[in-house]
Amino acid sequence: MSVLAFIARRLALALLVIVGVITITFTVSNVVPNDPAQLYAGARARPEQLEAVREHLRLEDPLPRQFIRYIGNVLRGDLGESFKTRRAISQDLRTFFPATMELVLLATLLALTIGIPVGVVSASQRGRMLDSIARVVTIAGVSIPSFWLAILLQLLFFSALGWLPLSGRLSREIMLGQPIDPVTGFYLIDAAVTANWAAWRDALAHLVLPVVVLATYPVSLVTRMTRASTIEVLGEPYIRTARAAGLPPHRVLFGRALKNALLPVLTVLGLTFAYSITGAVLVEVIFAWPGVGKYVTDAIIATDFPVILAVTLIVTVIYVLINLVVDLLQAAVDPRIELR
Repeated sequence: MSVLAFIARRLALALLVIVGVITITFTVSNVVPNDPAQLYAGARARPEQLEAVREHLRLEDPLPRQFIRYIGNVLRGDLGESFKTRRAISQDLRTFFPATMELVLLATLLALTIGIPVGVVSASQRGRMLDSIARVVTIAGVSIPSFWLAILLQLLFFSALGWLPLSGRLSREIMLGQPIDPVTGFYLIDAAVTANWAAWRDALAHLVLPVVVLATYPVSLVTRMTRASTIEVLGEPYIRTARAAGLPPHRVLFGRALKNALLPVLTVLGLTFAYSITGAVLVEVIFAWPGVGKYVTDAIIATDFPVILAVTLIVTVIYVLINLVVDLLQAAVDPRIELR
């Protein structure tokens, strides 16, 4: 099967998955015993106000018609209006999404730059002190609850040592005196582009704790997977041949073994990226990080169904696209894999 045919087939299956998720979420949001008009208008709304809201939201239409209208709006890029903020959800997401992606991308970068090298070195030192330390640390990393680790790091680095800020994206002094001019929504990039180095350092300091908490599980998982995969590859005949030919150990490890060991690691790395997006919810709440996680948490508390629907849709699309990219990368790394 050609690459284009594979992509077309996977996109068709992905569309079915997305429609299924939307259908389930839309149905659940409409069977929950709450009046959307009351949620939108507020608890003290008068009957005539509720009637006007029902007419505005077209809540009197049958559910199938409401669902078809929602699908049509989504295809046009209209994700609806938040009951809480009274703004277009797409506008809110443009504000909150870069903050979440800044955490997720940095956490994934740590998983890539730390997990893979440590996993390879740990495999090469199998059974020795370094391997034992790496195994203990990674077992702890995948086992520690993120909320407990977040609170522990806050107590240590903010309360006890005073080295890092407690929460938020910027200090109050920076926001008032040297605010970052929004360009991309990523504070490190925006501050660097505008040469606002005081704000850049402050933004970096605020990123350290939430990124470490969010990256702990992915780094540990990628390390363990890389170690296991590399140990399996190191037992192959071509590795023994390379060693017998006198190749330096680092070339055997990173030049020969790593390429074939990366295949299962790519799958884990893609899934950890998607996991970090959903795992950011708890991290953002603890660190008062103004991202999508905190946005959807506030929406759940306020029973803001349009926001819940929109975020569920976006997360589903991200998962589907990541799976597609991982499949293509696996085929690129290992030509033995057939696209089906």
